[in-house]
Amino acid sequence: MSKRAKQATDRAVLVNAMRTEQKRQERRRTALVTAVVVVLVLVLGGVTAAVLVRQQARNSELAAAASAPIAGVTEYPNLARDHVVGAVTYPQTPPVGGDHAETLTNCGVYTTPVKNEQAVHSLEHGAVWVTYSPDLPADQVAILAGVVGKNSYGLLSPFPGLSSPVVASAWGLQLTMSSASDPRLPAFVAKYANGPQTPEPGAACSGGVGAS
Repeated sequence: MSKRAKQATDRAVLVNAMRTEQKRQERRRTALVTAVVVVLVLVLGGVTAAVLVRQQARNSELAAAASAPIAGVTEYPNLARDHVVGAVTYPQTPPVGGDHAETLTNCGVYTTPVKNEQAVHSLEHGAVWVTYSPDLPADQVAILAGVVGKNSYGLLSPFPGLSSPVVASAWGLQLTMSSASDPRLPAFVAKYANGPQTPEPGAACSGGVGAS
């Protein structure tokens, strides 16, 4: 074999060797990338699954809390629902339903009393009206605001002359409490805010008067 032919053969062997090595490295990179992608998919899938499991558990807890009976709730059935003009005398303090004003009180957190007749209209739309004695300590009021304020059907206001420090009312239902920390309060709000007792379910608790 001539020297030139031998050099050509050596170059061909070298080129083939280089190509073989390049392909091997490409296969390694592909395998590495594939492995990384698989690991990321598994990790993300595991995180997503864990989040979904926790969310499902939380939803189950909320559903169970919403369906469970709440001790101490008094029921007032067969309430009137007419729109009237002027003041109404209610048998409950605060009222839990009955004839009411044509305009409702917008749901929200209030630091001054609201009109009974307008708040009762809010109850008709599914509001839970939480009232408290005006001399309730500020930290207790803050607890109430935290529970009520995050619900679009929550209404909070002071109410002079309450027989208990805190009273929660929904249409035809009422719960008296001695403390804002009573665990029945969030359960009452969760169960009855636009709940099954609502005469006009789905109606908005807005578009009326007042601003939180």
